[in-house]
Amino acid sequence: MASAAAGRSSARHITLNLLKNLTLREIRSEYKRTVLGRVWSLINPLAQVAIYGVVFGLIFGAEPEPGINSGIHLFALWLGVGIVTWGFINIGIREAMQSFLAYQGLLKKVSLPRWTLPASKVLARTATYLTEIAAVAVICGILGGWEILLRIWMLVPLIALTAVFIYGIGLLLAIGIIYFRDIEHFWGILTQIFFYASGVMIPGSTVATVQTETLDAGGYTFLGGPVPLLALFEANPVYQFLTAYRRVVYDFAFPEWQLLLSLSLWAAGVLIVGLFVYQRFQARIVEEL
Repeated sequence: MASAAAGRSSARHITLNLLKNLTLREIRSEYKRTVLGRVWSLINPLAQVAIYGVVFGLIFGAEPEPGINSGIHLFALWLGVGIVTWGFINIGIREAMQSFLAYQGLLKKVSLPRWTLPASKVLARTATYLTEIAAVAVICGILGGWEILLRIWMLVPLIALTAVFIYGIGLLLAIGIIYFRDIEHFWGILTQIFFYASGVMIPGSTVATVQTETLDAGGYTFLGGPVPLLALFEANPVYQFLTAYRRVVYDFAFPEWQLLLSLSLWAAGVLIVGLFVYQRFQARIVEEL
């Protein structure tokens, strides 16, 4: 019994070391051979904030409500939280989805716990996101006041839930594209739709206004009834994640408990599905590559 327990402990230790080394490798290689290094993790989202801020803030007049406790009323900062969080989710899922294909040479040569490959991608992306969201939080703190310190700890469970959500979907898709490579292309199209349907740039209040005005004009009907555009918008799990992060970083407030419960259910649900599919098909990964 003691020998078996020691063997399991040793196996767990080896697996954790493998996961740590793979994650560090991903982090170090992300901006390898670049002059600015990890500064690019800030430049890229800032460039997107500038572009979308001009298009949607100045041209289309998108404007969020002032921060609940912060009093901040700056579209660029509201947008910044959405941009970096969307990048975390979108890029994390895509890299996890491609992990088995990216490491197929290693998989064909070495026997290792295969779940660690997408996990290392997600953990590396999480490290990058910490830098990005911290930069946005510092700016919000400078403009909104020290009260952000009372809520900022809430980012810890939020980031954990987001990482689990990303890993669940990424693991499911990583198995899927081994059998059906078309999934990668379909997912690329789907993410473009989700980008605009997740409230990255458009506040929910704007969607509500558009829905009301359109319904008053007799539009947005389906099967004889009004289309619940705002309800569909708010049911999107990515929209919910963005809302939770904005509550903390932009509003200096806690996300509603209903929102946290919904995010927990989403994260747990996709993780269970992803692990089930992984357990069902992981034995044939190398054969199908």
